[in-house]
Amino acid sequence: MSCKTLAQKLVVILLIALALAGCSAFARSTPEALPTVMLDSSATTSDTSGTTSTGLSVSGSGVVASGVIVPAQEAQLAFALSGELETVEVAVGERVEAGQVLARLAGAEQLQAALSVVELEVRVAQQALQKLSDDLPEEQAAALQAYTEARDAVRDAQRVINGFNISSEPIDIQVASSNLALAERALEQAKKDFKPYEKKPESNFKRAALLSKLSDAQKRYDNALKQYNRLTGVIVPEFDYQQAQYELEIANARLKLAQDKLELLKGGPAPDELALALARVETAQDRADAARASLLNLELKAPFDGTVSKVNFQGQEWVTPGQTVVELVDLEHLRVETTDLSERDVPKIRVGQPVSVFIDALNQDVPGKVILIAPTADTLGGDVVYKTTVDLDTPLPDLRAGMSAEVSFDTGE
Repeated sequence: MSCKTLAQKLVVILLIALALAGCSAFARSTPEALPTVMLDSSATTSDTSGTTSTGLSVSGSGVVASGVIVPAQEAQLAFALSGELETVEVAVGERVEAGQVLARLAGAEQLQAALSVVELEVRVAQQALQKLSDDLPEEQAAALQAYTEARDAVRDAQRVINGFNISSEPIDIQVASSNLALAERALEQAKKDFKPYEKKPESNFKRAALLSKLSDAQKRYDNALKQYNRLTGVIVPEFDYQQAQYELEIANARLKLAQDKLELLKGGPAPDELALALARVETAQDRADAARASLLNLELKAPFDGTVSKVNFQGQEWVTPGQTVVELVDLEHLRVETTDLSERDVPKIRVGQPVSVFIDALNQDVPGKVILIAPTADTLGGDVVYKTTVDLDTPLPDLRAGMSAEVSFDTGE
């Protein structure tokens, strides 16, 4: 082989080697290029087409937050008394109405017997007081009646004030429910008592006394209903609290006037004898109210129309106060709660603000409005977030609690 031929072969081999090396280098250079990361002073804030530090997306015209579908009302229902469960009247998935009995404790017979005894004590004490009142001149009897009513009004007004500070625990809801039932029963009885005297002259003393009693019963019922509604989700405006304080001041002023007038009209039975008779009536009535409340507390009732989501006990099991027996949810009225609305974006949101909600599972948009912004914050991955509650304008038949959603707030930016 000549030197020229050998040289030509070496050149060909070298070219092939270079070609193979080039192909290998090209193959190694084909993976997708890494993105360029740019950091600046606005990296932690929302831009016009990016995301916030919590993952909250922001568009050019507002803010978009993740959310979840939740029931408008939920309640974990428990007895105010400890005892043995006699029956559980409902099952998971069952629809119930407000006031429907869900479960009962044993012991109704004994409590009913005790109530009969104290109701007899009330009647005896009232008859004794009436006998003393019958011996009084009409003006003094009216002053005594006014004093009794004013004293009861002060007690009721103070209970309303105290009720504003009660947290919405299950046991509080049960007590409020019992108080509402008692007030409703007393109102019905007051209406029944007044009915025969309704057309009597306004100057008739008995009619005036029964009308005053009816008015007081109506006020007690209204206050009990307001307290029950507050504990079951209805927000009490600041005005209601101020009004309750004002009514307590008025009740105290009226009590003072009644005391002064009764003092001026002393005569007939000794004041100490009257005071003792009044105290006996009040004590007997308090014992009767306690017995009725205990009897009502043997029944666990639904505070609103809803669906039973959980039953934790069965009949013949022992339960203690505060133990959740039945869980109830309102699946007919669903709302949206946001999960990642950041502290930087919450100042842009207002109660009543219209929003658009996209339901992922249904691939559907539905309008709504903001009804509540949490006053306190939560944390999400170390970031500060505020839960916002949205009411939907249009109910969707296929909507289910727990579905995910995307809430778009139009902030006008």
